[in-house]
Order: sequence, then C-alpha cells, then structure tokens
Amino acid sequence: MFGLGLLAAVTGVLVGGVVPAAVALLLARQARREAYASGGYLTGSVWVRRGERLAWIGIMLCIATVVVATVVGILKSAGPGGVQDFAPGVD
Repeated sequence: MFGLGLLAAVTGVLVGGVVPAAVALLLARQARREAYASGGYLTGSVWVRRGERLAWIGIMLCIATVVVATVVGILKSAGPGGVQDFAPGVD
C-alpha cells in the first residue's frame, strides 16, 4: 500500500498516478477493515496511513495538472490569431 501511494505521488503530475492511487485507497480500506477485525493483532497501521496520504497527494497532483492544462489550453485558444496590422496613420 505504501509503495502504491508513493508511486501515485511520484507520477501524479503525469496524470498516470490516478491508477495506483485508486488501488492504494481500495487496499487501505480493506486493510483497515482487517486490522479492526483482528482486535489489535495486526500492525502496520502507520504504513497504511502514509500510503493513503501519498495516494491522496497523487490524486491532488493529477487534478492540479488537469486544471492547469485546461486553463493554459483555454488561454491559448482565446488569444488573438496573429499580430494586428494597423494602417500607418492609426495610433
């Protein structure tokens, strides 16, 4: 889980981090359920939390990348097509 979370955080900017992040979050939910059912006999909850945080960081980086790419695309398409060429007597 920690490895998947770390992979999601590292590749989150490349938008490929969503897949390992989703898998890490699903596994974290299952691990929490098993740890609760074990009555305290399972350890490693710190690594589960760290992996979960890194997975969320990867998702947030992916969302930020998509938003920035969308804004840049909108700004590039909204700009003028070329340089305006006015007549010599126009200020």
